[in-house]
Amino acid sequence: MFDSAEASALDIARAVAEGAMTARAVVEAALARIARLNPLLNAFTDVTAERARTRAAAIDARRAKGEPLGPLAGAPFAVKNLFDVAGLPTRAGSKINRDRPPALRDSPLIERLEAAGAVLIGALNMGEYAYDFTGENVHDGASRNPHDPARMTGGSSGGSGGAVAGRLAPLALGSDTNGSIRVPSSLCGVFGLKPTYGRLTRARTFPFVASLDHLGPFARSVADLAACYDAMQGPDAEDPACAARPAEPVTPTLAAGLDGLRIATAGGYFRRGLSAEGHSALATVAAALGVTREVEWPEAARARAAAYVITCAEGAALHIDRLRTRAKDFDPAVRDRLIAGAMMPAGMVIRAQKFRRWYQARVLELFEKIDAVLLPATPCTAPRIGQETFTLDGVEMPVRANLGIYTQPISFIGLPVVAIPVPLTPLPIAVQIVAAPWREDVALRIACVLEKNGVAAAPKPARTSSAPAGA
Repeated sequence: MFDSAEASALDIARAVAEGAMTARAVVEAALARIARLNPLLNAFTDVTAERARTRAAAIDARRAKGEPLGPLAGAPFAVKNLFDVAGLPTRAGSKINRDRPPALRDSPLIERLEAAGAVLIGALNMGEYAYDFTGENVHDGASRNPHDPARMTGGSSGGSGGAVAGRLAPLALGSDTNGSIRVPSSLCGVFGLKPTYGRLTRARTFPFVASLDHLGPFARSVADLAACYDAMQGPDAEDPACAARPAEPVTPTLAAGLDGLRIATAGGYFRRGLSAEGHSALATVAAALGVTREVEWPEAARARAAAYVITCAEGAALHIDRLRTRAKDFDPAVRDRLIAGAMMPAGMVIRAQKFRRWYQARVLELFEKIDAVLLPATPCTAPRIGQETFTLDGVEMPVRANLGIYTQPISFIGLPVVAIPVPLTPLPIAVQIVAAPWREDVALRIACVLEKNGVAAAPKPARTSSAPAGA
């Protein structure tokens, strides 16, 4: 029997196209899973059930007429609630935005996925205004990790990671400013793609830091990740940062293997503070690829510091009016960091931007000698919800600020990254595959090899039937 919960998006599309399953049946099964599991996982903030049923019926009608269907026909997907969804207020995880009028149009990425046949089933929980690495939201509650609902999903795209890992949807969209796709991918054990800055349009989404924001997909297989990404590519004049590049599909090159690719691991900064699980995952991936070369990533610690400065300053500028008029309606942890950003000296921000240009040039020099670099994605597996500190290199550090220590230096200059889940027991953790600008195909080729040899996989959650004690 066809199990749409475990099926990939591409398997669903094939089943629908061949008549083995109707799109309506896939959608009804997904809605039933959401009704059963979302009270535990808290991944969805909005379920667009009637819209999904209408869309599925249209797909089934097209098939009945013998009309061609898209490559993702009937596959459910959901989006972080900072994407505009027609008929819903765009929350961006906040209390304040609930007062906004409903969006009149969908985000272009939703439109492009639906043009490929995918079916939107709802909007997903996230950290307030995307300023979060934990997946904990004071207004909507914490999104919970399907592998252990007492643990974090990571953030800020926590609902996206949790929905895909928890089999509520095979595909989800999130955003990544400093690591908000890759951190949930790591803690939830799913594949995530942060494309090159400017590759995917951000039009009709609620911003956080315009010079750092990226949008991208989550999936449980590399092929699904690539298919979702391919469906969303293309220029868009509505987003001035979106590159005027034609779509460059990656699906045709997934099976190309490793021939000709120069791959290395990064040492130094990216090994300090890393847990035993993180070391194990990185070593396993490197061994599977036959990688022995190690490179020193230039000035990663300074890059992280500069990214923090720019994040605070740009984020504060975006929210200054809300801070003045509705400060009490913010999550205090988010509000206080934004206020700190509003008070940051201009000279500090200017120095951070100057360093950014220098740093980008040094990293691009590194990519003249190699094609991809392997890095840890998070310092540890998923912490417990509410956990405030953990120990890194013998020092007790705040969880919220430091889950992204290995992702921030990469977002800072917009490089493409695939996060691949390594299914350790009892909890997964991810490794980042970082490539040169516009070479998502390289990172996905490597991910495909690792998936085929069983090193990278999205493990099935062992616990999704009962809430944790005290939940």
